[in-house]
Amino acid sequence: MDTLILEFHGAAGSVTGSCFLLKARGARILIDCGMFQGSKTEKELNYRPFPFDPAGIDAVLLTHAHIDHSGLLPKLAKDGFSGPIYTTPATIDLCTIMLQDSGHIQESEVHQLNRRNRRRSRKTVEPIYTADEARSIMPQFISVGYGEWRETAGRVKFRFWDAGHLLGSTSIELEVGTAEGPVKLLFSGDVGPGSKLFESRPEAPSGIDYLICESTYGDREREEYALKERRICLQKLVAQANHPNGALLIPSFAVERTQEVLTDLIALMDAGTLQRCPVSIDSPLASQATDAFKKHARDMENGANFLRALNAPNVRFTETAEQSKALDLIKGFHIIIAASGMCEAGRIRHRLKNWLWRSECTVLFVGFQAAGTLGRILQDGAKVVRIQGDEIRVSAKIATLDAYSGHADASELDGWVMERGPIRKGLFLVHGEDGARNAMSRRLSGKLPIGIFSPSLDDVYELTGASARLLSRPTPARLQPEEIGHPDWHNDYQNFILDLADRLKHAAGGKSRAVILRRLERALEAERDPSEHRGP
Repeated sequence: MDTLILEFHGAAGSVTGSCFLLKARGARILIDCGMFQGSKTEKELNYRPFPFDPAGIDAVLLTHAHIDHSGLLPKLAKDGFSGPIYTTPATIDLCTIMLQDSGHIQESEVHQLNRRNRRRSRKTVEPIYTADEARSIMPQFISVGYGEWRETAGRVKFRFWDAGHLLGSTSIELEVGTAEGPVKLLFSGDVGPGSKLFESRPEAPSGIDYLICESTYGDREREEYALKERRICLQKLVAQANHPNGALLIPSFAVERTQEVLTDLIALMDAGTLQRCPVSIDSPLASQATDAFKKHARDMENGANFLRALNAPNVRFTETAEQSKALDLIKGFHIIIAASGMCEAGRIRHRLKNWLWRSECTVLFVGFQAAGTLGRILQDGAKVVRIQGDEIRVSAKIATLDAYSGHADASELDGWVMERGPIRKGLFLVHGEDGARNAMSRRLSGKLPIGIFSPSLDDVYELTGASARLLSRPTPARLQPEEIGHPDWHNDYQNFILDLADRLKHAAGGKSRAVILRRLERALEAERDPSEHRGP
């Protein structure tokens, strides 16, 4: 069968859950199998069945190790997938630790949730997968170097190109034979920026039929940061954060972002432009990932500087929960780098709970914050947030430094796309929120004489003839476009509860508070039975 079918089962309208199914010559090939992050509505997709039969997947091609691209691979195997997972050697090293860490986090979070559920007489739940189940999938990984042509199911050929995004990251070129000749597809993965501490510039082929391209920063330009300028900006932010009794908290992705920030901090301290202070890496995953980076340091740009930073006398990695808790006892100004990068899980939430209410604290974001995450909520200026059930008033300073992003910005993405030309049949924009995709589509539509598509979750396209054609879905989409890449009702509910508490607190006495509660009660009754609504 020559018909090519491409299905979009993640990163379609949002920046997480990357998962694309290519049906070619009787084979079913999955490109990435990532975990959904962001709002609770999106994260709930991780617990639902896949919209395809995992046992029917012949092979997986993995662009890189980040959890939004690899995080559901253990679930895929748990549900019946037994085929090969092709990726680079460095990605295998990182997945070995990252997937097991993901399983451990799920076990821990489910354990805590089930304790609450039992107290509330609610049903208990199971983790998406366990650390042991993540460990058991590793023999299915097959190492493939950059530039090596390989063949998988359906005689589909593929090769990897350095995407410049993360250690081992790839863009994936595929060639599928048809009666009309070979069809070439290119999946960008996540495209790195022009300048990155450990990575080379992104590479990829030109002259392709279909390009499936990320659009994370499709609507924004970052300042141009060479290494020197980036360190100057970091030095200024750290100096501004320095308070005798304060802390600088840096929520950071444990893999590569943490290692980059650490290398820059120690370089500034060694140069004498920053006062030397304790720097703690509060993430077991970051500690394990650092070992993987040490293994590949010789292949990394600035690898020697990274190794020097690891040996600095003021750098400390916390492994155990007790070591992490001891960070609360540090006196004087100090820096803590902790995962997760979007503040959705991990030790950063404990650090924020301890510090957000203090004016002597600064929180510095060094990565993209997806809609609906605690990180985005703080970036957007929230005055009060809820962490682990507690209401926390935000008195800390919130800062952002885009210089560490692992993604190309708008002009870099445009340039990367144009260098792939000629693109003969179609461009799909994925891995971006609506504003980013729409902006990128508008810019490129005047430069490319081809169809530009912004697929929705679970959309199915036929790749035949001169362009792509949207097909009717065999089953309804799991979520509608307006439910993806946006804050959801869970976020609205939390905001409402916080706003209600604030109004009650500032009401002029008990009588005023009673009036507010009666009005709310009437509104709820009217919602239950509109015919009984009699006005305020």
